[in-house]
Amino acid sequence: MAKAKPDDELVFLPLGGSNEIGMNFNLYGFGPPHDRKWIVVDLGVTFGDQTTPGVEIILPDPTFIEQHAHDILGIVLTHAHEDHIGAVAWLWPRLRAPLYATPFTAFLLREKLREQDLLGEAEITEVPLGGTLDIGPFQVEMVTLTHSIPEPNGLAIRTPLGVILHTGDWKIDPDPVLGAVTDSETIQRLGDEGVLAMVCDSTNVFVDGEAGSEADVREALAGLIGGLKGRVAVACFASNVARMHSVINAAKAAGRRVCLVGRSMIRMASAARHVGLFDDVAEFVTEQQAGQFPADQVLYLCTGSQGEARAALSRIADGTHPHVKLGAGDACVFSSRVIPGNEVPIRNLQNKMADRGVRLYTERDHPGIHVSGHPCRDELSRMYHWARPQIAVPTHGERRHLLEHAAFARDLQVPQTVAPRNGDMVRLAPGRAEIIDEVPSGRLYVDAGVVTPENGDALRERRHAAFNGVLSVAVVLDGRGKIASGPQVRAIGLPTDDDYPLDEVLDDLAGEAEQALKRLSGDDREFDDLVEQALGRAVKKASQRIWGRRPVVETTVLRL
Repeated sequence: MAKAKPDDELVFLPLGGSNEIGMNFNLYGFGPPHDRKWIVVDLGVTFGDQTTPGVEIILPDPTFIEQHAHDILGIVLTHAHEDHIGAVAWLWPRLRAPLYATPFTAFLLREKLREQDLLGEAEITEVPLGGTLDIGPFQVEMVTLTHSIPEPNGLAIRTPLGVILHTGDWKIDPDPVLGAVTDSETIQRLGDEGVLAMVCDSTNVFVDGEAGSEADVREALAGLIGGLKGRVAVACFASNVARMHSVINAAKAAGRRVCLVGRSMIRMASAARHVGLFDDVAEFVTEQQAGQFPADQVLYLCTGSQGEARAALSRIADGTHPHVKLGAGDACVFSSRVIPGNEVPIRNLQNKMADRGVRLYTERDHPGIHVSGHPCRDELSRMYHWARPQIAVPTHGERRHLLEHAAFARDLQVPQTVAPRNGDMVRLAPGRAEIIDEVPSGRLYVDAGVVTPENGDALRERRHAAFNGVLSVAVVLDGRGKIASGPQVRAIGLPTDDDYPLDEVLDDLAGEAEQALKRLSGDDREFDDLVEQALGRAVKKASQRIWGRRPVVETTVLRL
């Protein structure tokens, strides 16, 4: 590896995943400030909630690095979770850099690129487990870890100014069921070589002990499923292929055939077969075939553990699924945790299931049926003991996680800590680690398949309408600008009561609109925009008096 020049710097720049959990988007830059070369590590999404009506997918804003796209040497993906690869197909056209991933991740990545008609354009290099890449001044070694998805990789990034260990998502699992155990020997070898900085997962920094092993979950699921009667549905994260495998084994032992319900389940099973992880798994039965089996001979493995409205489990709970029905005497097992923010939809889903007579089993009453995929404090301590970095850089966490992780690293005698926010450029070398710049960072929304700015007009208006309602006002004017018909007012999403029925409210609003129109001069009535403004102001003012809110007002002026 070439030696560093006097003005070379090594920088770390998170544009997603710092001060939040999800939407990971990290950059490493090397060279002088005016001529840095970059690699991107992960390019993920997060998901919309009640504050983003109509928006399901949220992307990190690549504006800063897009301006330096010609200096991006590659995009390296640590594993295949959506918060690490979900934005690639949306944002790759802006970056157009080569993609690097291990086989399981590469399989799913190709599917995403195919959906966006990009498969023929994007260059994907499939990297073997434990493989090494030479990308300009960066030599990247894949380090096998354990997590809740196949082929999770840490990255040992060697540069002329030092070695960075980027952990990605990980835990220490002595028996992960599928795949290899954490490659502690390589991490300790890196520690002996000298790790300048470790950029590390912070998700479970407040949790003492260890996350637990998938082998224990396999045993718990086998015991639970083996004792259930009637139809059985199991909900888990589709990406947790080891968990899928445990459920499949438990079903087989209980004399049940497995039916995959939900596109994500089917896609992940295909990826697992592609890389040989499901070689011992029998063919699944289709939804139509499953309906022909006796109730105690079928198990449905479903998407939708987080209460997602369009996922398989929600449709089953609503009774709208075309093939899968659950009712009295059946069971539903939630082999997953509640992701913060999803409490309400999950509770609603479970209440609907219970109302149908379905018996529910969750980690609250059966703690052994789920374990986290992220490291708790004892695992973090072991990782720091192995790697012995000079600098701790917490990522993948909210602000409180990052600051607690930094304090924990200091307690473990790590000499330097930096807890950046998205957009903070951290100089790792030369000299002491410090934040040297702040670059634009933010979010983009995928709205009806279109990538839009975070504060775009469409979503702002939709939010306004969701909280305040909508009024439409229409009026017809004759050739002299006098009222020929109307004004007519209609309402969407506005309340009413018996003492003041909505019909009366709308009549009063129409009266306010008529008076506002009459106050306009004859000359002003010739201009539609002035008429619309007068009608809108009058109706909004009256709405504020009646409801204490200002709805969206749409005005229509027609002329004879």
